[in-house]
Amino acid sequence: MQYGISSLSLIPVRKDPSEKSEMVTQILYGEHFEVLEQMLGWCHVKLAFDGYDGWVDQKMVTAINQRTFNKIENSPSAVTKDIFTIIPINEEQNLMLVSGSTLPVWRPYLKEFRVDKDTYSMPGEISYGKIKNQRGLVINQSLKYFNAPYLWGGRSPFGIDCSGFTQVIYKIAGIKLPRDASQQVHMGAAISFVEEALPGDLAFFDDDEGNIIHVGIIWKRNKIIHASGKVRIDNVDQFGIFNVDLKRYTHKMRVMKKILT
Repeated sequence: MQYGISSLSLIPVRKDPSEKSEMVTQILYGEHFEVLEQMLGWCHVKLAFDGYDGWVDQKMVTAINQRTFNKIENSPSAVTKDIFTIIPINEEQNLMLVSGSTLPVWRPYLKEFRVDKDTYSMPGEISYGKIKNQRGLVINQSLKYFNAPYLWGGRSPFGIDCSGFTQVIYKIAGIKLPRDASQQVHMGAAISFVEEALPGDLAFFDDDEGNIIHVGIIWKRNKIIHASGKVRIDNVDQFGIFNVDLKRYTHKMRVMKKILT
C-alpha cells in the first residue's frame, strides 16, 4: 500500500505507532495521503493537504492506487461547510462528515463526488471554486464553531486546537495553511497596528522564549475568535488576548498577518 484516503469522518494521527501515543492531528473525510511505511498494523503517512506526517491505525486506511491519488490531486474538490452532514449510502450505511471535509473529484452540476469507484451525492452546503467574499465566509464559518471544545491535535467542531481551527476555516475559504501556528506565522504580510486588522486576519502569540504558541482569527475591532479551552471570543489589543471571563491577559501578542485579499 502506497497511498490512502480517509473514508471515515475522522482518523487520528499519532506521533508514534501506538494507541497510547499523543494525537498530533486528524485526517478529515476525503483527505488523501501517501503511505511512507507500514509496521505492525500501523501506517506512517504524509498528508497531501499540508505535508504533515504521523502514524495511523492501518484498519482506518482506505487504500487507493497511484492513478486514483493523482486523479484526486489534479481534479477539483469541494469542502463541506455544514458542521455535520449525514450522507445515506443505503438502508444500513451512511457517511458522516464534519465541516472541512473534502469531497474529491467534485462534479458541481450533479453535486456529486467520487472516492475510488464509489460516487456519492452531497445535499449540504459546500465551498467550491473561487470564493467571492473570503473574509465573510471565514467569519461566518468561525462563529459556527463557537463553544467547540479544545482538543490537542483536533480539527473538527467536536474537538479542535488553535491552529487546527484556523487551518480548517481557511481551508473552507479555499486557502491552504500549514498545520501548526509556528508554520502559519510565516504566511502573509505583517500588519503594523491592531487597528489596521480586518475580519479574517490572523493574530499570533508567543511565550517568554519567543516561540509561537497560539493563533486566532480577528473578528471585528478588538475582538478575536480562537480555541483556548473552547472556541471563544475575547478582547484583543497590541498587548495580547484579554480573557473576558478571567479578566486578565492570557496570550502575549507577537504579530498579526494578512493572508486574505
